[in-house]
Amino acid sequence: MRQFLIINQKKIEILQKGEAGTPIIILTGMGCSFDEWYEVTESLSKTNRVIMFHRPGLGTSEIRDEVRNTQTVVNELSKMIQLLEISEPVILVGHSYCGLNVQHFVKEYPKKVAGIVLVDSTSVDLKDLDDLDLPVLNEGSTDEFWMEKCHAYSQMKSEELSKVIEPTLTEKQKLLPNDIQQRLINFQINPSLYKAMHSEISNWKKDGDIIKKLVCYPDIPLIVICRDKEHNIQLGTMDGLPESELRLFEEKWQELIMNQVNLTSNSKFIIAKEASHSIHFDRPDIIVQSIKEINSIFN
Repeated sequence: MRQFLIINQKKIEILQKGEAGTPIIILTGMGCSFDEWYEVTESLSKTNRVIMFHRPGLGTSEIRDEVRNTQTVVNELSKMIQLLEISEPVILVGHSYCGLNVQHFVKEYPKKVAGIVLVDSTSVDLKDLDDLDLPVLNEGSTDEFWMEKCHAYSQMKSEELSKVIEPTLTEKQKLLPNDIQQRLINFQINPSLYKAMHSEISNWKKDGDIIKKLVCYPDIPLIVICRDKEHNIQLGTMDGLPESELRLFEEKWQELIMNQVNLTSNSKFIIAKEASHSIHFDRPDIIVQSIKEINSIFN
């Protein structure tokens, strides 16, 4: 069920599936629609209440000129939980950038969280990646490059964006229901998406430093899922990228992900074999099983 909540005087798009069981709240990565998680949410909603939302600028959620950082998302998530009248601790799932938001939220509201699944989550030490010598990989992929691109896209109309971006769907996205496929196309040509991304990118390294300085992580169940390093190196070399740089990056990325296991003494590390960063597409079974494992602790 899709609905809208008014949070901070803005209309925010909410997706809810299922009615029973411990509530599961899934936060999507930067520039990602909650519709991409269709297979995961369809499975989980059979036993649990599953909730997702589009941050301001994403989908049809309204955005103004506010700063988009993890503190803002934490405040919005807390308000959403209140408006949905969720009184019990929730299971939080954070993919990519939203892994930062989850880590921030649990430190600020530890009593609201029963357990966590981090899915190839951005690290609070993400700026360590900037120290790597990656001349080819960094060409056209620095924060500054993406901020400039996102700013330009945010100034365009949807029709112009459609011509520039030429939005397409992956082979796995083409297996989704037709209405979801169309929403995913529309999602990519929304200027507000790039306004949100520009602000998120400009703040995420500062966010990482802020999160590290917050009070200690509560000792709650945690599962950390990492993409398959060798699989990603193979995909990159097939695209003509240098294996030496890919290996350097992937080894550091996996190291940063593995460090997240140390957030609690009740944690588990999983490598999602044959999965890219989009684990929710490549290995949704691992995400579902991990969330069910966390859920089983409370039932």
